[in-house]
Amino acid sequence: MASLSEQLVDAGLSRERLDECRRLANTTGDSLDRAILSREYMPEEKLLEVYAGHLGYEFAEVLEGTVVPTEFVDVVPVHFSRNYNLVALGNTDDGALRVATCSPLDPQPMDDLSAMLGIEVEPVLATHNEITTLIARAYRHKADGVDEALADVAEDGDIAGLASEIDDSEDVLDVSNKAPIIKLVNTILFQSLKLRASDVHFHPYEDRTQVRFRIDGILYDMDSVPRKAHEAIVSRVKVMGKMDIAERRLPQDGRASLRIGDGEVDVRISSVPTTNGERIVMRLLDKTTKAHSLDEIGLSEANRATLRSYLGHNHGIILVTGPTGSGKTTTLYAGLTELDTTQLNVLTIEDPVEYTLAGISQVEVNAKKGLTFAAGLRSFLRQDPDVMMVGEIRDLETAEVAIRASLTGHLVFSTVHTNDAASTIARMVDQGVEPYLVSSSLILVVAQRLVRRVCKSCREMRPVTEEDCAKLKELNMTPEDVNGTVAFGKGCDDCFGSGYAGRTAIYEFMPVGEELRTEIMDGVTASEMKRNAIKRGITTLRKDGIMKIIDGITTPDEILRVTQIDLDVD
Repeated sequence: MASLSEQLVDAGLSRERLDECRRLANTTGDSLDRAILSREYMPEEKLLEVYAGHLGYEFAEVLEGTVVPTEFVDVVPVHFSRNYNLVALGNTDDGALRVATCSPLDPQPMDDLSAMLGIEVEPVLATHNEITTLIARAYRHKADGVDEALADVAEDGDIAGLASEIDDSEDVLDVSNKAPIIKLVNTILFQSLKLRASDVHFHPYEDRTQVRFRIDGILYDMDSVPRKAHEAIVSRVKVMGKMDIAERRLPQDGRASLRIGDGEVDVRISSVPTTNGERIVMRLLDKTTKAHSLDEIGLSEANRATLRSYLGHNHGIILVTGPTGSGKTTTLYAGLTELDTTQLNVLTIEDPVEYTLAGISQVEVNAKKGLTFAAGLRSFLRQDPDVMMVGEIRDLETAEVAIRASLTGHLVFSTVHTNDAASTIARMVDQGVEPYLVSSSLILVVAQRLVRRVCKSCREMRPVTEEDCAKLKELNMTPEDVNGTVAFGKGCDDCFGSGYAGRTAIYEFMPVGEELRTEIMDGVTASEMKRNAIKRGITTLRKDGIMKIIDGITTPDEILRVTQIDLDVD
C-alpha cells in the first residue's frame, strides 16, 4: 500500500507544500492534517477521503438525515461534542458506536468518549461543517438547562454585579464557568435559536419576568424568571448591545453578535421603560441562513412565471407589500438571486442587511451618519447601476428618488407597509407623489402574508369535521373542494406539539397595465381598483391561500388568521 505522503501527492498536494506542512506541524505541534487545512492547500473533503483510505476508516460525505442516538445526546454534554467535533451516527452490527470526527489523528477525545459511554467507538470521517450542523440538530430537543440556570441565579447573592462580563462575539453554547446571570441569558438565547424563534421578549410583571418567543409568527410564553433577577437580565442584555446601563427612563436600541458554535447570529435589541421596569425585545437574525430561491418561497407556477418576466424589465418599480414580518425582504432577495450579476450592476440599501448575496453590493442604513434610504439611493445613481433595491419606501423623499431612478432606465425593488396591492398605489399618492409619476413608474405590486405550514413529520389527512365545514364555508369553499379531507398536524418533537413547522407565503400579484394606469390617473379608490383587478382575474391573497389548503400545505385556520374577506365583484 502506498504511503500517506504518496497518497496526498496523488490527491493533488505538491511535495513542496507537503514538506512545508510537515515543518509547520513540527513547529506548532499540530497534526499534519491540521497544518494542511490551515494553509488551505487541500479541500477538507478531499483530505479526509485520503486519510479514510489510508487508515481504513469510513468517509461520510453527507450527514443530513442521520438520526443521532438518544443515549449519546443524553450522556454527552453539548460542549464536549462541540469542542471535539464528535457526534454519534448509530451502532455497527457488532455493537460498536459509529462516531463522526474531522480529526483522524487525534484519538484522545475518542478514548474519552468511549469511557464516558462505556462502549467501543468506531471512527467515521466527516467534514467539520457536516458534523457541527448535525450536532446543532441533535441537541435542539435536549433540556436546555434554563431551570438549572435559574437555580444558580437564585443561589447567587450578587446578581447585579455579574452582568458586565462579555466577549466581542458571545458563544451562547459556552455556559461553563460563566456567572449565573450570563449563563441564564445565554441558555435562554440558545433555547430560542433551537426553536427557530425570530424574537425573544423579556416582559416584566409585578411578580416575575416572562420570557416569550415568537416562533413562526406566533408569540409563546416560555420560562418565568424571578422578579429580583430582572434588573440583572436587563443590564446583561444592555451590555451585550453596547447600550447605556445607567439610562432607564428612555427607550434605547442596540446591536450584538452571537455565536452558536460556528454560526453567527445578528441581534437587534430594543428596550422600553414600562411601569414594571424595562421591557427588552431581541430580534434574532441568523447570518448562516442562505437566501431562498423563487422556487422555495411559496409562489404558484403562474406567479413565479409572472415575477420572472418582470425581473427581466430594464426599468420600472417592483413593490412588495405587507405588514412587518410578512417575508417581503425574503421575496426581494429571491428575486435578486435570479439576476445575472456578471452582466448587471446590482446595489441594495437595507436596514439591516439580512443575507449576504454574492455579486451584489449591499449597503446598510446608518441614520446617525446621515445615510438614509433616500440618501443611499441618490448616491447609487452615480454608481452606474442597472438594478437597485431599497429596503423600504417610508417617505416622499425616498419615493421620489426611486421614481426618478426608474424613469431614467433603472429597475428598482422596494417594500411598503400596506394591507394589499391596491392600497399600495393609494399610499404612494397619499405620500404626495403625483399620480402620473406613480402610473408611469410602477410596473408590478405584490402583496404577501406568511402562513404556517403543517408539520411534515406529523402531517395527516383527516375527514372534514363540522368545525372544518364552518371554516371552509367562511372561505367560500365546500368539503368537495378538498375531496372531503383536510391536512392537520398531530403534534410531535419536530414542531414542539404545535402541528406546524416552518412557514410559506401567499401572494397577490397586481401587474400595472394600461387599465390600471388609467385608474391611477383618474384617482380611482383603492377598493375600486381591487374590485376591477379581481374582475380582470388576479389571484387575491385569500384565493392563493385556498389553493394551499387544497394542496395540503396549510390549514383553513391559518388562511382565516392572515386574510380578510375578498371584495364582492357581482
